[in-house]
Amino acid sequence: MQRLDLRHPEIPDLQFVLMVTALCTADLESLNAPQSVRDVVFDRCWALLHEKAPPQEKAERVLDLRTGDDTTLEALVNMIRTTFEEYGYAELTWDQPPSPPTQDTTPEALPLVERLEKLYPPKEEP
Repeated sequence: MQRLDLRHPEIPDLQFVLMVTALCTADLESLNAPQSVRDVVFDRCWALLHEKAPPQEKAERVLDLRTGDDTTLEALVNMIRTTFEEYGYAELTWDQPPSPPTQDTTPEALPLVERLEKLYPPKEEP
């Protein structure tokens, strides 16, 4: 069973937002939050980044955080936490093992990946 404490996730904020929005848009039947709550979380996050309504097409429900700043990231983290709290969730749980990446990093995403690797270098094995 996978768990994510929404108050103390022990991962960087950017990773937290990306993970939660991915969980909200995934077809995980075992996620403890119902699809209606997941949709509210995603739609509210979308509204912080866009002036138009969120897409209804599943494949288009992706947040592009490359143009955001620290204030935007903080707002997204707070929005996720307060929305889940509003519906009575302190943690997310799901029964799905992590899977390996299915695609290579796109050229557009490489600058973000490189920045993240500089901020959070991988831990070296002893």
